[in-house]
Amino acid sequence: MHTAYLLLGSNLGNRLSYLEQAKQLIAEACGNIINESGIYETAAWGITEQPSFYNQVIVLQTNLAPDLLMQSLLNIEEQIGRKRAIKYGPRIIDIDILLINSLIQTTDLLSLPHPFLPERRFALLPLAEVAPLLLHPLANKNILELLKDCSDTLEVRKVESEKS
Repeated sequence: MHTAYLLLGSNLGNRLSYLEQAKQLIAEACGNIINESGIYETAAWGITEQPSFYNQVIVLQTNLAPDLLMQSLLNIEEQIGRKRAIKYGPRIIDIDILLINSLIQTTDLLSLPHPFLPERRFALLPLAEVAPLLLHPLANKNILELLKDCSDTLEVRKVESEKS
């Protein structure tokens, strides 16, 4: 059994609905969601001239091997309707694997831990909510320490619970 930390993001259409749909499909196809952060809104990273994102971290217990989990998540993105047109462009759903246990691996499909995690406040903040003391296996720092050291200045704010 693996513990995977996933980042969900959406910046098109009904963002909350897409996050909920992704969680439902992940639970059906990949394993048991054992924890989830609140939802955070942040300006787009990379290509900034696009709608802001809703992001959420979920903690998944899964029996799937990392590459198989990644392939399942890509299939879920496609099932929800994601079209990969522009790198860092707008998308109805984005699902990234941030960490799986303390695994370090690079394949054609997946790099673990996520190579940009220490540089992205929009991923670190919700991850710190569910696993503040989780150790990043390459940086040898916990998530709170990474967040403190993060140079990303994009505003990230927690969304008050709204269901629309």
